[in-house]
Amino acid sequence: MAMSHLYCGRVLQAYPSHGEFLCRGRRDYDVFDKINLMDMGEANEMVLALAMQLCVLEDDDDEFSWYSSWLDECPDSVLEWLSHSLPCHFVTGRANIGVEEFAIEVISKLLSSSSSPSNQIIANCTLLACVMVGIQFDKKDIVQIDKSSALPRFADALLAQFQKVIWAYDGGDLDTDNTGVTRRAWNLLDVICRILEPAKQYYSPSYYTMQNLDMCRKIYSRARSSEQNHPWGLLNALQNALHFTLTAVHVSRDPAQLWYNQLFWTADPHSPEDFDWLVDYLEYIQYSDEEAVSDILLLLDVMKVRCSPAKQHQFFESLIACMGSDMPVHLRHAALRAAHNAREEIASIDTIDDAKLRDMILTKFSPAILTAVCPQPGATLSDDDPDRFFHYDRDLCYLELIFALARNSNWHPHLFGDHHVDRCIAIIAKCRFAEHAFYLAGIFLRIAPGQLSVTSLDSIAEQQWWDMISGAWSYSYRIFDDIHCLEFLPVLVESTRKYMQIASEYSLEALIRNVDYVLQRLESRDSEQGEGEGDNIVVAVKELRTVASDMLEKLVDSKEVISP
Repeated sequence: MAMSHLYCGRVLQAYPSHGEFLCRGRRDYDVFDKINLMDMGEANEMVLALAMQLCVLEDDDDEFSWYSSWLDECPDSVLEWLSHSLPCHFVTGRANIGVEEFAIEVISKLLSSSSSPSNQIIANCTLLACVMVGIQFDKKDIVQIDKSSALPRFADALLAQFQKVIWAYDGGDLDTDNTGVTRRAWNLLDVICRILEPAKQYYSPSYYTMQNLDMCRKIYSRARSSEQNHPWGLLNALQNALHFTLTAVHVSRDPAQLWYNQLFWTADPHSPEDFDWLVDYLEYIQYSDEEAVSDILLLLDVMKVRCSPAKQHQFFESLIACMGSDMPVHLRHAALRAAHNAREEIASIDTIDDAKLRDMILTKFSPAILTAVCPQPGATLSDDDPDRFFHYDRDLCYLELIFALARNSNWHPHLFGDHHVDRCIAIIAKCRFAEHAFYLAGIFLRIAPGQLSVTSLDSIAEQQWWDMISGAWSYSYRIFDDIHCLEFLPVLVESTRKYMQIASEYSLEALIRNVDYVLQRLESRDSEQGEGEGDNIVVAVKELRTVASDMLEKLVDSKEVISP
């Protein structure tokens, strides 16, 4: 009778005169069957149908077939009511496989809505997932109508328990699990991220990324094993597991967030070899599953993975494929980010022992980098197109990569021949007041001395040189964490002295302010680290400041003489 009161109450709210349905001594199913035979007018037939299905489980131990196809027609209010009611069946141990599948479908429908779900719906779905994976709660949590205030507690508990259950699964027969918890967790992989992503602000990020990746590795191994004639189910689970690994550490998969540093801390030690399987997986699915490829590249990016020597050739081949002009923009950009992370290894091209790998990087990878940035040279695109001529974050990532390559003279012919220098010249006007100016100046000034005939650089006007160099100083005080940027400062000093002859009074004042910022950072750094190469840089920057101050003083004096 408890079930009759719980579910029939929804009908009686609309039809209070039909209290005769609540009859003592009758099974819940019989009560609802009688209601079903009556003309209830506008009574919610979907709620009634659900009540009949649910109470079969309470009244009868037999398996009962659940039909979820009509959930597509359910209004959100019915789905919300379901998300509140279904946990009762799990905590009382009356949920069969049909109920499990039905519950997952309800979660999926609620959290796939075009509108953002309310905190109450998120909390309902989170609690439902919690009880499915064996988390115990007080009865008050189960019956409380508005659970939104408990969402942080539910979300933290779900993440912790879900990880433990999935880690323990060894790939055996899920049906041998008497508790059903492992089977439910495995099936929840389809929707776990739909639950956690809207609750991201309410749970603490996981510290166990490597354990989650090890779980992914085991799934991949099973999918690739000779025993798996049809691996697609496991590959689908692997994609969901990778998605979960990212979600657990609050990493957004939104392409618009790609350019922001999404760093996280992991308690697990790791080496480049730990990611060899991911490189294999990337090659395995690079032409068949764009979403999985994107997740792999994103993981490698946010974890700042250094590819092991054994997988470098394979890794760069995959990046070249992902940078192709026919690839979706988010994949090209994700591959560019991965290349950016590997820029130090790529820059040291002459230290790579594998001749075939060196040749591939110089002849195929270099032009692919430009394709990732500019797949349609000369095309006119709208200002909001991700492939537009100048994209602040994309081009900053690109310039930082080319800046690193320009340190090595072995790269210079390829930077010219593959039109990277032309690309850099083309965007000078867009970069005058941005940090891009520092990297542009570094690229051009590192290349120019070693070239006997640099016709491309001849096209850069004197005023453009000064705008670029003065712009570089406005960013220089922020680059002290990068030793290679710091090493470039003496070159920037010399070039500044060369081009500052055309500087205006205003730009000289701005230069002196920025040079002062740099000096403060240099002196502070040297006081912490002691004497070293930084002393020579300090001397060069101080001399530049003196020259700039003298020039400004002369410029001001000359104006006073000329003025009446």
